[in-house]
Amino acid sequence: MLISYIIKSKKVLIKTLEIALMVAMAVLVVDVLYGVGTRYLLGEQASWTEELARMLLIWVSLLGGAVAYGAKAHLGVDYLVEKMEVVSQKAMKLIVDLLVLFFAVSVLLVGGWSLTSETFHFGQMMMALDIPKGYVYMAVPISGIFFIIFALESMFETFSGVKEKDVESELATEEVQTT
Repeated sequence: MLISYIIKSKKVLIKTLEIALMVAMAVLVVDVLYGVGTRYLLGEQASWTEELARMLLIWVSLLGGAVAYGAKAHLGVDYLVEKMEVVSQKAMKLIVDLLVLFFAVSVLLVGGWSLTSETFHFGQMMMALDIPKGYVYMAVPISGIFFIIFALESMFETFSGVKEKDVESELATEEVQTT
């Protein structure tokens, strides 16, 4: 079934992003601790630690937002939507997904790509790390791609009427039968 393939793919994508975020967060913590340690022990902070921390924070924030949206762990007004009829719930879910899709395409993907390409074009560099600033700004269009994927998946799920929980229980049943 197509929807089960889509949901399996989404789960793998989310798990991969979560692992990348955990690594980035661990590097961020070590970087900040190193920066604080050098400031207090040596009297002067290592110059690159602040830039690296800022870069990692941007990547973790944007990709973390995409993961939260894809995992349906984002903040929302679920309480009010749950009080509506089923047809109204689907309509609200579709409206929200369309708004996220519009924002992801127009601001994150198109605007982020424009920002990134101009930054590379003008050769802006991070002073302490001596790498192009475009690598920092690449987090914007890349997170936009993930938001788009997750919004389209959510809309497909809404239109198909199949819920992710139903597919998960079906997959669990298949796994039990094969063992």
